[in-house]
Amino acid sequence: MKRIISNFIIIALSAMTIESYSQEKLPFNDLSKAESNVINNKGTETPFTGKYVNNKEKGTYICKKCGAALYYSSDKFESDCGWPSFDDEIKGAVKRTPDADGIRTEITCTACGAHLGHVFTGERFTSKNIRHCVNSVSLDFVPEILEPGRFGSAIFAGGCFWGVEYYLQKEPGILSVTSGYTGGHVKNPSYKEVCTGKTGHAEAVKITYDPRKTSYEKLLRLFMEIHDPTQIGGQGPDIGDQYRSEIFYLNDSQKAIAENNISILKAKGYKVATKVTKASEFYDAEKYHQDYYFNNGKLPYCHGYTKRF
Repeated sequence: MKRIISNFIIIALSAMTIESYSQEKLPFNDLSKAESNVINNKGTETPFTGKYVNNKEKGTYICKKCGAALYYSSDKFESDCGWPSFDDEIKGAVKRTPDADGIRTEITCTACGAHLGHVFTGERFTSKNIRHCVNSVSLDFVPEILEPGRFGSAIFAGGCFWGVEYYLQKEPGILSVTSGYTGGHVKNPSYKEVCTGKTGHAEAVKITYDPRKTSYEKLLRLFMEIHDPTQIGGQGPDIGDQYRSEIFYLNDSQKAIAENNISILKAKGYKVATKVTKASEFYDAEKYHQDYYFNNGKLPYCHGYTKRF
């Protein structure tokens, strides 16, 4: 995302002290005795018995213990080893630790330490030449086409989607955050088109979350605390209608929650500029925008946590 920022602004932003967003530990799921034996005690399930060995659905594999996203279905392949096999993980989601005997390398969930299995190289199953051999019981699966009522969704726009995505990904119960464009009148716009300010779209994020671990209201409040909801026509140094603050509601309940929380902030003296709009079609942004800060090792320059509720 190309931006022109004066040296003065860069220096000023570097000198700012922004209160960091401290993430609480993900709440753990209850495990059966068999699941605990593998996940907590580093056991191994019997080969060819796991529910995901032959699963070919599109979606995301998440940690059974904490719900953190681990693998995409696009990285799953057939190895005939008896356990689900992947040749890549979601960046930063999986930790590698050599076994005490020095022969194999264990893989665990970075977020909670749950035992997943082992990783092997040099087998030449795929061009990446790596195999994550994972126990099915260590995983849960979120299908690309979600079952109605099982998972929640939310769409927020608050400046550059990189920063909004970065902070919301840290919230317990979040299954996925996708950067994209919504609220405009051009079908399937490109980033370049949106940047002209002529398509009507806002840079936004689409969130999928587990209602057992978090709620729409909690996510909305966090959203209102990681960007400046009082700024009109942009966010920080990013100026333009595509950087506006806006909540896109998916149903009447979300609309009521949004309006109520905006009223709370106004009662506290905040001149809230955030719009509340019925959601329209959401278009995923280009691949290089997804997980931007995580993939590039940088930190948000125009987002930070400020307690408002």
